Amino acid sequence: MKYVITITVRMKSTRLQKKVLLEIKGKRYIDHMIDRLKLAKKPSEIILCTSSLEEDDILIDIAKKNGIKFYRGHPDDVMLRIFNGAKKYGADVICSTTGDNAFTDPIIMDKMIEFFEEKNADFVFCKDLPVGIQTYLIKMTAMEDAIKKKDEIDTEIWGEYLNRSDLYRVFIYKIKDPIYNHPEWRLTLDYLEDYELFKRIFDELYTGGEIFTLKEIMTLLINKPEIIKINEGKKQIKTSLPKLKK
Repeated sequence: MKYVITITVRMKSTRLQKKVLLEIKGKRYIDHMIDRLKLAKKPSEIILCTSSLEEDDILIDIAKKNGIKFYRGHPDDVMLRIFNGAKKYGADVICSTTGDNAFTDPIIMDKMIEFFEEKNADFVFCKDLPVGIQTYLIKMTAMEDAIKKKDEIDTEIWGEYLNRSDLYRVFIYKIKDPIYNHPEWRLTLDYLEDYELFKRIFDELYTGGEIFTLKEIMTLLINKPEIIKINEGKKQIKTSLPKLKK
């Protein structure tokens, strides 16, 4: 089966404007993310999935400069955009990420793919990791079916359409090493405090342009708990139940 990584990203953020273009150590946030995802061994492509709107033109330039694929689709229907982008490049399974999550871990992603294959799954996710580290793995046939069943256009938050064990083969990937088991932490970029946290992590770990591991990040945050407190007042948006066609 062909696995592809999709990065869902747009320039429309209001809480932290143009956040994926913010610089850390002389590179844009999104460039750091792409560098990290290139270390994943099992996926064969990385596809930047953005909108057809003019404001997102710069993201296509970023994809080209980083040597990855791109797809432009519906501004609001994220599910459809991801599906069509993956379909364009012949995917069987999507490894879904978003441009907010520069620390998405390629090692855990590869392990989740192995788990996905063992279970012959339709949808795999993980609850144990910090917010911003999780990856969704979705079989294209399940994604296509969920798109047909959904009854709304705005699908920015869409995981619950697939997290339906009555419809799909859903499995939760469990993290065995307790060092990673901190779902209460936020390692995603939505607020200025998140950006300050990311800069602090890079100050501590980034040397000579080398990509540091998630294990190094978690060890740092455990040993210096004052760092994770930088954004502790910020909460993730709660998801609502999906609207399905009757």
